[in-house]
Amino acid sequence: MGHIVVSENLSLDGVVRDPTGEEGFARGGWFERMDDATRRAWAEIEDEEARSASALLLGRRSYEWFARRWASRPGDWADRLRALPKYVVGSAVDDLGWGVATRLHGDPVRAVARLRATVDGDIVVYASRLLVHTLIDHDLVDELRLTTFPCVLGAGERLFGVTGAPKTLRLADVRTVGAELTIGTYRCAR
Repeated sequence: MGHIVVSENLSLDGVVRDPTGEEGFARGGWFERMDDATRRAWAEIEDEEARSASALLLGRRSYEWFARRWASRPGDWADRLRALPKYVVGSAVDDLGWGVATRLHGDPVRAVARLRATVDGDIVVYASRLLVHTLIDHDLVDELRLTTFPCVLGAGERLFGVTGAPKTLRLADVRTVGAELTIGTYRCAR
């Protein structure tokens, strides 16, 4: 059985919107503020995460964003992301041309539950805020890996949305990345 891992970059107040500043959000670009040493340390951890993953699960917009940036990027990390099976939730995806990619059809909750039952290992979810809301609300997330950037944006779309019931998490690990970031790993208690 698969293990769904949500891996997110977010501000201290939980904002995930426009980390690179490309969307025109006035408070965007917060990801770009880290120093070079921290960026290298962060990239090593992300590369390690990709190497241990069995698959990626993405919402449509996030898939398109990643595909534009990673499809032709050189290097071992990019090669690994291209090689990973990718599963995309969203019917409006025009081109699934980034490596091995499959569109999940029908009800997303049922489709992800089926995927989880068939893939062995970590199914990593990057970005995909609305998909993450749905997965958390339907108890399909096994683990959250939250990389927190030391800024408070005060506005913007946040990782966590309204849920039908409270969700209990257990802290599994905390580590610092470079001089600026922390990664908190939480496991969902069921």
